[in-house]
Amino acid sequence: MAREEGRGRGRGRGRGDREERDEFTDKLVAINRVAKVVKGGKNFGFAALVVVGDQKGRVGFGKGKAREVPEAIRKASQEAKRNLVRIPLREGRTLHHDAAGRWGAGKVVLRAAPAGTGIIAGGPMRAIFESLGVQDVVAKSIGSSNPYNMVRATVNALQNQTSPRSIAAKRGKKVSDILSRRTGGGVNETAGESAETVDAA
Repeated sequence: MAREEGRGRGRGRGRGDREERDEFTDKLVAINRVAKVVKGGKNFGFAALVVVGDQKGRVGFGKGKAREVPEAIRKASQEAKRNLVRIPLREGRTLHHDAAGRWGAGKVVLRAAPAGTGIIAGGPMRAIFESLGVQDVVAKSIGSSNPYNMVRATVNALQNQTSPRSIAAKRGKKVSDILSRRTGGGVNETAGESAETVDAA
């Protein structure tokens, strides 16, 4: 009887682990062979850079070192899950506004895009957007091509994102007021231009 209960608990725990794994997607960005010089020669190992996200607005990255590749990837994934950050997305598919990020010599520029654009980004940046759940974005790296710097610069740019809801909360206004003012300004300017044109005529 005790054996059956123990078997049942094991099955339940395994199911929970599978659900947690299914919640996040892991993407291996880079893996390097590293060497530690010791008295007897060199000890070789591997360093992995992994990006983890739930494709619903949360993303994180981590790095891990080990003597074997699978262990390095596992360590990097665990660190990435500990460093998850939440990024506000517009309509759940793109950024709220353009942003620039920098880390060391790595510089990136991110731009919001209309529906149907897709992810126009390379290598490490694409892995972050896919893990984050972004569907439409245009991104460009104009600095270092080092994947570690690119990933950090991209996360830095994403953390600078602000949503209309957060701006409304800071200013003590409604979200509709901020959005209507943004669109209303363009309408008023257009009306003013047309009025000036009529007067001139």
